[in-house]
Amino acid sequence: MEHYYQPEIECASREQIREWQDERLVKTVKHVYDNVEYYRKKMDEMGVTPEDIKSRDDLHKLPFLTKDDLREAYPYGLLAKPLSECVRIQSTSGTTGRRVVAFYTQHDIDLWDECCARAIAAAGGTKDDVVHVCYGYGLFTGGPGLNGGSHKIGSLTLPMSSGNTDRQIQFMCDLGSTILCCTPSYAAYLGESICERGLQDKIKLKAGIFGAEAWTEEMRHDIENKLGIKAYDIYGLTEISGPGVSFECSAQTGMHINEDHFIAEIINPKTGEVLPDGEKGELVFTSITKEAFPLIRYRTRDICILSHEKCSCGRTHVKMTKPLGRSDDMLIVKGVNVFPSQIETVLLNQGYPANYQIIADRVDNSDTLEVQVEMTPEMFSDNVGVVGAREKELVDALKSMLGIYVRVRLVNPKTIARSEGKAVRVIDKRNLYKG
Repeated sequence: MEHYYQPEIECASREQIREWQDERLVKTVKHVYDNVEYYRKKMDEMGVTPEDIKSRDDLHKLPFLTKDDLREAYPYGLLAKPLSECVRIQSTSGTTGRRVVAFYTQHDIDLWDECCARAIAAAGGTKDDVVHVCYGYGLFTGGPGLNGGSHKIGSLTLPMSSGNTDRQIQFMCDLGSTILCCTPSYAAYLGESICERGLQDKIKLKAGIFGAEAWTEEMRHDIENKLGIKAYDIYGLTEISGPGVSFECSAQTGMHINEDHFIAEIINPKTGEVLPDGEKGELVFTSITKEAFPLIRYRTRDICILSHEKCSCGRTHVKMTKPLGRSDDMLIVKGVNVFPSQIETVLLNQGYPANYQIIADRVDNSDTLEVQVEMTPEMFSDNVGVVGAREKELVDALKSMLGIYVRVRLVNPKTIARSEGKAVRVIDKRNLYKG
């Protein structure tokens, strides 16, 4: 049976959703124009006034916002409410340049918690569940978001945060955790650790809600097999609120966007032109219910596809595919676009674990790409010929996927550093040679 947190919203008619979006967009545009000088200036430069925005059909008239705008306006330049009305900040986990800081009123926190509650309910969560949250807490949105959603549902919440794997597994066994919330790479590591300790029978998990990183279908199956669960995807950005912007239902054919709070568009990343349903492009979000930090037409850099096809779960909100890559995470090697997810697909299809690192470099003015990947204990061999044959097999499979030569180095089990937060998959040494 499908679970909902707010069925009257999650299963609302398309006409009702459209009505909410039109009314809330008009109100939000006026709110930011009146209260945020940075927005007012951008709109004035384009000759747009709040009166020009009568419905979501007029959204294309408004300027885009990018992460560069957020850095330029740091810390208070995009704040739309007095600081005295704000109760929280969250910040991105990125380390380059100025950090992105997002502000929340209590109203904003309540709505964010509701979005995360919808995601937990979609994964089968009820007040009888024990929700084990090992996303990072603090400035990172993962922990606070799922923590708040779990409280809304009424589940027993374990605010574990990330790290200390022995304690995570102990609490999982002792307290009977049923829903696990963390990054997919940490879920894979927990699965590995539980299997090594022979504790599969002591674990009562039924579902996992995993986000904050790109992960493939192959990785999903690997985690599901190791932990004996159904693994659900969740999507969000600190800039827009955090996890819960969209989430998977039991159908697992994309993530439902909470359209009563966010309007999604797909654009051509080069021209900014809005693309129709079913076209692949860059995802753009407009917040229509936030008070303190409502972003309008924020370019996420995530590449995906939107679909309004009817969903078997009964929810009516538009679905987005899992991001197919990021326009800013994409590596360009010898003129070819390479996404880490493509490499991960090849590795997992060939039976390798999701423990790998991609190293881009420049040798004699020519780009090089190397993938270091761990062998499983069963694959491990000190026979150079056997290892060499396996490496060649992967080289051929990667060339077939990417169209370029990639050097492969198989390494011993457990030699690539494990991540308890976001996995560091890509090291681009070419950046070291710039200026």
